[in-house]
Amino acid sequence: MPDAMPVFPDADAADTGRRERKRQQTLSHLTQTAWRLFETLGYDAVTMEQIAAQADVSKGTLYNHFPVKEALLAHRFHGELAASLAGLGPALKALPTLAARLTRLLHASAHWSESHRAYLGPYLRYRLATVQPGGRDDARSPRSGMQAIFAALIQDAQAAGQARSDLAADLLAHHLQFLYLGALLRWLDQPGASLKTEFDAAIALFMDGVDRRAA
Repeated sequence: MPDAMPVFPDADAADTGRRERKRQQTLSHLTQTAWRLFETLGYDAVTMEQIAAQADVSKGTLYNHFPVKEALLAHRFHGELAASLAGLGPALKALPTLAARLTRLLHASAHWSESHRAYLGPYLRYRLATVQPGGRDDARSPRSGMQAIFAALIQDAQAAGQARSDLAADLLAHHLQFLYLGALLRWLDQPGASLKTEFDAAIALFMDGVDRRAA
């Protein structure tokens, strides 16, 4: 019987992996450079040309990855969100109801948002301007992932008989996402308002509609 053929690494796959790692390193370098400038000079004062110069890359390289400076802001914020949710996951699972889980999640979001208030206006305008038809993601302006988290929490509640199941979790999450964004925008427009209070009102409105007894 002939020996089995040796398995060689896939050169194309290895090249793809290296390219992706290099791309992620470039994204991280550009984002960190931009953030330092935002914090030092103020967001409005910083230009894309300054970011490129400080990062020691050509303007073409910067624009190839980030079409506008708001995209750099979004990349940093989405990374922070992913990191914070990774630590919050076990605490959410330990809570018994959808309302309790949403409250814990959005109160954590409120704490983060309050420390980033100066940047949330430009970020939210950019995100709303880059919404794709049908909620599709876009490599140049990826979504935050919050709606996917909402959908997972709602799906768990439906499986436990705590939420109506005549409507898909993705659809309910879509509506919750806009209640969430509306609360953020209202809070930004009202200095001195409590974001936790705004989020609590959004959760109450959503839970009134998602209660399985309302189906």
